[in-house]
Formats: sequence, C-alpha cells, structure tokens
Amino acid sequence: MRHATEPRFPFADMSRVPYAVFLDEGVYEREQTRIWQGPVWLFLGLEAQIPNPGDYITTYAGDQPVVVDRAEDGSLHAFVNSCAHKGTMVVRYRKGNAGSHTCVYHRWAYDLRGNLVGVPFLRGIEGMSGMPKDFDKRDHGLRKLEVESYRGVVFGSFAPKPEPLRAYLDKPILDFLDRLFARPIEVIGHRRQRFHANWKQYYENYGDGYHGGLLHELAATFGLHRATQGGSRIPDKRGRHAAAWVDAESDSAEIVRQGYRDVSFAKSFDQRLKLDDLAVFGWQDEVGDGQSVRTCAVFPSALFAQVGNVLETEQIRPKSATEFELYWTYFGYQDESADLRRRRFQQANMVGPAGYNNMEDGEASILEMRGIRRRGSEHTVLEMGGRGPIAREDGHARLSETVVRGFWRYYAELMGYRPARSPRRARRRR
Repeated sequence: MRHATEPRFPFADMSRVPYAVFLDEGVYEREQTRIWQGPVWLFLGLEAQIPNPGDYITTYAGDQPVVVDRAEDGSLHAFVNSCAHKGTMVVRYRKGNAGSHTCVYHRWAYDLRGNLVGVPFLRGIEGMSGMPKDFDKRDHGLRKLEVESYRGVVFGSFAPKPEPLRAYLDKPILDFLDRLFARPIEVIGHRRQRFHANWKQYYENYGDGYHGGLLHELAATFGLHRATQGGSRIPDKRGRHAAAWVDAESDSAEIVRQGYRDVSFAKSFDQRLKLDDLAVFGWQDEVGDGQSVRTCAVFPSALFAQVGNVLETEQIRPKSATEFELYWTYFGYQDESADLRRRRFQQANMVGPAGYNNMEDGEASILEMRGIRRRGSEHTVLEMGGRGPIAREDGHARLSETVVRGFWRYYAELMGYRPARSPRRARRRR
C-alpha cells in the first residue's frame, strides 16, 4: 500500500507515530537504504554457531541474504550472499563447513573472506573466448560487511566506517550482554516464523512496558511478569536501544489486587490458581538477583532475552512493509547441569511461534496491522508514562511507553523525518 504524502510525525516527543510507516512500501524501501544499509550495527548470529575455521551460517541483514563465516586464521567475516557474476545466491545451506564458497550457476568461487578466487574458463579454450585481459578478480569479490563481535555476539554493518560497536551499544546494553554471555555458551535449538505485520511493530513491543502484565495473562497469573512487580527499563544515551528486567517477588497480594482491579481479565487473574506441574513456570534463579525476566532490544534487528530459564536471541528479518520473519536461537551454558538444561527445554514452551508469551506478541502485531489498514493518515498515541524526556524508568514507572518513543526518535532521525512541532506547542493545541 502506498500513500501520496510522506509520513509525518506531529510532535517532537514522538508521542504520535503515523500509521503510514507500517503500511507504505515506499517507506520500507527507504528503510532498507537509510537504516539497514545505514550507520547501524545489525545482529548476525553467535560465534558459538561457527566455532571452527571454515564454519559458516547464512542469515539476513535487512532483506539481503548474508553469509557469516570463520576464516582459517579464526577471523570473522560477513558478505552478501549474491554472486558478483549474475547475482545468484552462492551459499544455499543454513550452516556448514567449507574451505571456499562456489556459486552453482557458473562456478565462480570465493574464499572465506568473500574474495573471488576462481572463474572457470577465465582465459577461454585454446585462445578462444574467456574474460577480457583486463578482468581482475580483485574487483569482483562479494560485497563485504564490517564485522565486530562482543561477548561472542556477532554484528555487521554496511557502513564503511561505522560507529565503534561498544559505543553504539552503550553501557546498558553492554551490561546486559555481560550478564547474559558471562560464560561460554552452547546453541541448543532454533525456530522461525513469518508474520503478516511490520517489523517495527514487533521491535517496539520489546520496549513497551505497558503491555507485558496485560497481554500475557498466564505469565501475570503465575508471577513471571506482572505490571505490579518492580524492575527497570534503561535506554542507551540516544534512546535507540533498551534493556529491561522484572523483579519476580517484588509485589504483594494486596498490591496485585489493587493494581489489577480495573483490568477486564481480573476475574481470571486469581492468585489461588496453582499448577500441578511447574515444569514451564518452575523458574530457577541462576544469578541470585531475583530477576525472572530480562529483555534487551538493539536497534534495529536484535532482541535478547532471559524468560525464566530460557536464554534466547531473536533476529528480525524484514521482507516487505507488511511481512517479516523472526528467527530464534536458544542456548545454554557449556558447563551447566543436566537439570538446568532440562528446564530450558521445558520452559521453551513459553517462547517461540507457539509459546505462551511470544505467540501473544506476534498475534498482537498481526491484529494491529489488520486494524490500521485503512488508517494510513492517522497516528498512534504513545503517552503512557507521560510526554517529554526519554529516560530510565524504575519500579512501577516502567509501566510506560517512554522507551518506545526513544526508538521512534532515532528511527525518524535516520529516515530524515522531522517532527512538525515541539511537545510544548503540542500540549497547547490539544
């Protein structure tokens, strides 16, 4: 769906977001250039997926297919999975080990750094045909990404001189990754799902502290995540990323009763309900800080989470304005006990395409897309937590959409969208 006019953000505090940014294919194409191929770091995978020289995975950077591999010297490399000859995808498998990558079409071959190393019949046969004499293989390698890794998390960027990765992530995200990847990990599984929705609807869901204790009734009922619990939600200095956590046993029965008294599902929210089998919600505090849920969003493609004892990454792969893919990677620690590993598998029923939590997040995005189809000239309302500055939220203040507005502020900056007027003028005109 295309719109005749450019999407407009009415207020500088981003408390209004035009529905057109979710619907317009022209906006989507602009995103691919200004964001996904712009000055950002994109999550590509985990070093644990490619531990040995020659190991590779195929993934996506925006909607472009990408190969990530480890060269003979142990260095990491990433390049667009599209042959320099006619654009054919070079690597067709999800993962593997190889000494080089060869396009099946005309057998052009590339080394583990993406350099062209072989062209069949380069000089023809008996002096006939072949490539021109000035053809130089060095000019025809695969398009390379800048690659950096932090705590074994691999990021890539199309920008020739991107902001240093540590500075891009900033302290809240670095602290989160330090905790999540404190010990060597082992990948234990993957899932993926296609959504008929816009990628930004799912990304902003991660920064939305308002929905967690409402949409996820089962998690709220059994204490994994309630709006009445304490916790924090911390944006980076530019508001583009955010880390958050929930303090599991930080509310009381009376706080819960008062907090949820006006919620429509309050009758089903009954603390007397008990589970005969706690395998799914039998959370074990591994660190000792009482944080049952921890989430982290790194603009624009990476989501990291500890949900109970499930440890996961989620990668956003946009396909069009109205479709994206989500790719989950689950992991545990190499030195963990068999009992804890079993808990991770059991609790994986909470996350993923049919998970008790993620299923609801995905459905909410789809329902949102269905509802706004004919509302491209209108706007969302993001005022829970107030208007104005975008800052850290603690305790019940995290029941807020402030961090979501931080995401939209950075998005608009990259896209070149200038808000129409300031928050002060916006209030006078309401």
